[in-house]
Amino acid sequence: MYDLEVFSKTDIGLSRRENQDSSAFSVISSGCVWAVICDGMGGAAGGKTASSIAVEHITEFINREYHERMNDSDLSSMLIQAVESANALVYQRALSDPELAGMGTTCDLAFVKGSSVYVVHVGDSRTYSIRGGKILQLTEDHSVVAEMVRRGELTEEQAQRHPNKNFITRALGVSPTVHIDYIEADFSYGDVILLCSDGLSNFVSQAEMVKTVHENRGVMLIDTLVGIAKSRGGSDNITVTVIY
Repeated sequence: MYDLEVFSKTDIGLSRRENQDSSAFSVISSGCVWAVICDGMGGAAGGKTASSIAVEHITEFINREYHERMNDSDLSSMLIQAVESANALVYQRALSDPELAGMGTTCDLAFVKGSSVYVVHVGDSRTYSIRGGKILQLTEDHSVVAEMVRRGELTEEQAQRHPNKNFITRALGVSPTVHIDYIEADFSYGDVILLCSDGLSNFVSQAEMVKTVHENRGVMLIDTLVGIAKSRGGSDNITVTVIY
């Protein structure tokens, strides 16, 4: 059995007044780790509030509900419930405070246990799996531009420059219920799971992610990825978490 490690960094970037990203992680045991990242939206106060509420609730939920005897079905149900209940909490908070009306947040929650990774996803933050020289985006962006790409109306290159690239179609907290994506994938020793907000993925290519993962480890790895995004302008908050 090998020991899983997790490293995470969030950075305000170079042009935003506030960091509206939030993140958390926990090493439960040598072969069991989880991490969550949320990228908030909705005005000066709303974005940070939404992402913070979601991350704090998901953390408390997993800490309370997880036990090592859970099978795959139990674990998937727990992760989905954690995110669905976070959605309800953010939504209720927005209803109760006019200054927070319309706030929401993306959410990527990845749970690595044994030979599997379980991902719950809403919005345009991303979870990747890197194995050898190959990278696989496990999540699909819930965004206007991503849907245009899937329909064949835009190429990936055109999507990167599209003026509406930041318009997302799903988020936690904007309605009483939320449709989430749930993904399971294989995990092997040597794999790297990378979660990031669009402040990273909009500025760092997948090829650069693979290269950086192979050339760096630990704190140097996440520092280098954030540094690349900032060298390209750093016009958004940047959050990256790696598990390996």
